[in-house]
Amino acid sequence: MQNLDGQIIIVTGANAGIGKITALELARMGAEVILACRSEERGSAARDLIIKETGNEDVHLMLVDLSSQTSIREFTDAFKARFGRLDVLVNNAGGVFFNRQESVDGLEMTFALNHMGYFQVATELLDLLIASAPARIVNVSSDAHGVNMFDFDDYRREKKYKAFGVYGQSKFANLLFTYELARRLEGTGVTVNALHPGFVRSNFGRNNGFLSKVAMTLLSPFAISEEKGAETSIYLASSPEVEGVTGQYFVKCQSRKSASLTYDGALQQQLWVLSESLLNGKSVSEPISAHDALSTK
Repeated sequence: MQNLDGQIIIVTGANAGIGKITALELARMGAEVILACRSEERGSAARDLIIKETGNEDVHLMLVDLSSQTSIREFTDAFKARFGRLDVLVNNAGGVFFNRQESVDGLEMTFALNHMGYFQVATELLDLLIASAPARIVNVSSDAHGVNMFDFDDYRREKKYKAFGVYGQSKFANLLFTYELARRLEGTGVTVNALHPGFVRSNFGRNNGFLSKVAMTLLSPFAISEEKGAETSIYLASSPEVEGVTGQYFVKCQSRKSASLTYDGALQQQLWVLSESLLNGKSVSEPISAHDALSTK
């Protein structure tokens, strides 16, 4: 167990599942932990449990809807005003939606929450992370990224919507983002890595009605515990073994190769350009070509 006294760490989606376990164990190591959650009730319950379990009083709840760009901006502004540094950002919050939904910004919900949430929180806190270096960004992805690559022609999924295909696309995006951000941050002292937590026995996916609850219940005997699923997130956020390691994909606390297309630099920059455009409130009616993406950097 590492000594994280003096470190300030954000864990998104920390009110349940591997996010809560990650926050709890980092607090147990002495870090000041910020639980970035949408639900005040569930977030407060998680905070109280973590304080009780660890004896660490420096656990704070900050409310944020990670599918809303306005809410994220308010959260990052409030965080900067309150805290003078940021040592680790764990982008953990995510979801899968059996029926197509749109965020308040008009984006397909899986893309908005699982990718744009990661992108916006990280990029809006980059100045603080760089000033606090050495610092770390940890992105929770999934082996589901290998299901299909990112569809730039239909990233809103208006033509075709299959829940787990869309989820896999968002996890593919997590890796494109991780590798591109790691490249852009070379020499700053800020590292960026992604991970697959495993198939975890949790409430993930149970927000989709009766059938999804039945399916997840039937599959639960094949799943690992939340504690086991959180191990790699905790490792990447705290271990001295990965100090200075960046642009890697981890499974069971070991570096692994992700799908070959996730290493395509043109695709990485293409997604970055799209994400910046959407974050700046610009409408992207035409697909962004790899040539256009490369010409911006």
